[in-house]
Amino acid sequence: MANPLILDGKKIAAELQEELKTRVAHLVAKTGSIPILATILVGNDPASVTYVRMKGNACKRVGMESLKLELPESSTTGQVLAKIQELNKNKDVHGILLQHPVPEQVDEQLCFNSIALEKDVDGVNTTSFGRMAMGQKAYFSATPLAILTILKYYNIPLQGKDAVVVGRSPILGKPVAMMLLNENATVTICHSKTQNLPDVVKRADIVVGAVGKPEFIKADWIKKGAVVIDAGYNPGNVGDTDLEAIQHVASAYTPVPGGVGPMTIISLMRQTVEAAERFYTIE
Repeated sequence: MANPLILDGKKIAAELQEELKTRVAHLVAKTGSIPILATILVGNDPASVTYVRMKGNACKRVGMESLKLELPESSTTGQVLAKIQELNKNKDVHGILLQHPVPEQVDEQLCFNSIALEKDVDGVNTTSFGRMAMGQKAYFSATPLAILTILKYYNIPLQGKDAVVVGRSPILGKPVAMMLLNENATVTICHSKTQNLPDVVKRADIVVGAVGKPEFIKADWIKKGAVVIDAGYNPGNVGDTDLEAIQHVASAYTPVPGGVGPMTIISLMRQTVEAAERFYTIE
């Protein structure tokens, strides 16, 4: 394609940030309380430390507060669960995020499932996933929500379209597949055991790269005119698709960086603000 549409996540995130600043200011004026997102960081994985810092900075930009809890690398599942229960009971905290991944001795899903549903602003509790999959009210996983927000912002048709998701992680591949299905797309989920993967991807009107391998998805896998959403972020600012080559075939694509990444963080902020708004409405 001569001039594919660049799906600019950075631009959408900037617009949503202004909207959230207004909503937070309104909430503070009405209740005297500031929305708080609590993040739990277990260990000192460099990428996780960076992500937590970025989320804290994003909170500041919209007028929210962030509460950062750091636990040692040697922490047990019980110690992490105890910290989550403290936050569940803290009425000043509106969103809880357990930074993924946790050290191997910690049962991550058990910890995710202990986050109160009304504070599960990263959509990691299996009940949140189940409700989302069934089209019920729930907080979504942040990256899948980012992807759907981008597609809708640019009015990319989803109904009846063939969507292929490459990757099946519980916080990205699986939830984004369910969200696309709920938008009436016909969805195929691919993974390491998928046979003839390039041929399967070639059928897609919409391709979501969520496999965590740099430039894994090649241009000759892409149908001419397809929309490519690259949700990967690998060392060297490289996504999961060979974007340089793909932009000559795709009708639209998300850049890396500047596509799904900024929208993931703003999606987390949106859901935390919504959780605070709901809490004070109930109260």
